[in-house]
Amino acid sequence: MALDKNDVEKIAHLARLQINDTDITEVAQRISNILGMIDQMQSVDTSAVSAMAHPFDAGQRLRADQVTERNQRDYYQTIAPATQDGLYLVPRVIE
Repeated sequence: MALDKNDVEKIAHLARLQINDTDITEVAQRISNILGMIDQMQSVDTSAVSAMAHPFDAGQRLRADQVTERNQRDYYQTIAPATQDGLYLVPRVIE
């Protein structure tokens, strides 16, 4: 698909871009090349290719789910400014 000067001016207007008149021909050629590449990519037969979530076929390394630190909740509750029924009390910020 080849673009002409009018097409590039319309695209530039919609994208709120200012393109110099001397550069419009070059921009039209570059956009046409990109659209041509997209046409080539769309013509490739991908029916035998399965969909992937990630381009690398690698499993994620996971560590064993083990407790690595002891529970210090009771200690933190004792040094907190205010607690009630195991909860931290904080000043009200929203009325």
